[in-house]
Amino acid sequence: MYPCGYAVTRFGATILDAEGLRLSSEEKAFFRDTRPFGFILFARNIDSPDQVRALCAEMREAVGHNALITIDQEGGRVQRLRAPLWREWPAPLDHAEMAGAQAKTAMYLRYRLIAAELHDLGIDSNCAPLVDVAGPATHPFLRNRCYGTDPHTVAQLGRAVAHGLLDGGVLPVVKHIPGHGRAEADSHHDLPVVTAPHSVLSESDFAPFRALNNLPLGMTAHLVYSAIDPEPATLSRRMMQVIRDEIGFDGVIMTDDISMKALHGSLSDLSRAALAAGCDVILHCNGTLAERQAVAEAAGEMTDAAQVRAIRALTWRKTPDAIDISALSAQLDALTGGCAHG
Repeated sequence: MYPCGYAVTRFGATILDAEGLRLSSEEKAFFRDTRPFGFILFARNIDSPDQVRALCAEMREAVGHNALITIDQEGGRVQRLRAPLWREWPAPLDHAEMAGAQAKTAMYLRYRLIAAELHDLGIDSNCAPLVDVAGPATHPFLRNRCYGTDPHTVAQLGRAVAHGLLDGGVLPVVKHIPGHGRAEADSHHDLPVVTAPHSVLSESDFAPFRALNNLPLGMTAHLVYSAIDPEPATLSRRMMQVIRDEIGFDGVIMTDDISMKALHGSLSDLSRAALAAGCDVILHCNGTLAERQAVAEAAGEMTDAAQVRAIRALTWRKTPDAIDISALSAQLDALTGGCAHG
């Protein structure tokens, strides 16, 4: 049932965060009891390289398995590792445009260097590539986080990002599946509604995700696609069928942060609804310990199918080959004008 070399201990159907730079005794006990599949780090969890390494080790020790540890290190506004200890990266769309015809090479190099920084700290996943297709009305919170305005370009650059991360020993999380680019509202605060016909969505918004449907991990979009279902995609059985069958994505599907204001209801009810719809894992961020406990209790353990996908995803982890950081940095600088620094 499971890939060779992996224990069959059932994971909790959650990816959770921590409050600070080290785990409290209460957090350690909670994580030991609920065994989340993974963790996500934020700026409040980042101080120094040694501190981050120690926190990652504590998280894995607490759950008793080599848990996935992910982060949002896109660049631009969305990066948790920052100067002076780490590089400052321009927004992805800006960086791709700087590279012009060499954008694929530049994006590979960019995320290979990001992967090197992450892997050095014990972080083995990144919430990228973001393959939402930017459009004229894309909300500013998202637009320059995108890679382009046409599905083919976005898919090509998304694949380059994924390869850069994987070559660096970091698992990519493709987002926001099945496509957030038409959102005119910020789902951190409001529920966007997309009214485009299903056929248009399939040809454009869904296309990059279809092209990257073999990646190990994906994150949902908190959007309503009214031509398909009035429920937000994260909570919609119909949208999960679109993701699995029409897009063909068979990796682990995690929710976007279940506490975002786009969704309405208790965290427990939302967690149960997302799992019932077909999500594999509940991502919960920026909550109290009591809120994390409520999510973990509602989520319970992974289903058999989710567990198989989760273990299969973990087999994608590898020890990266050694690279010459200076040489790769110089190559990227030559393509983009040397705008990343740190």
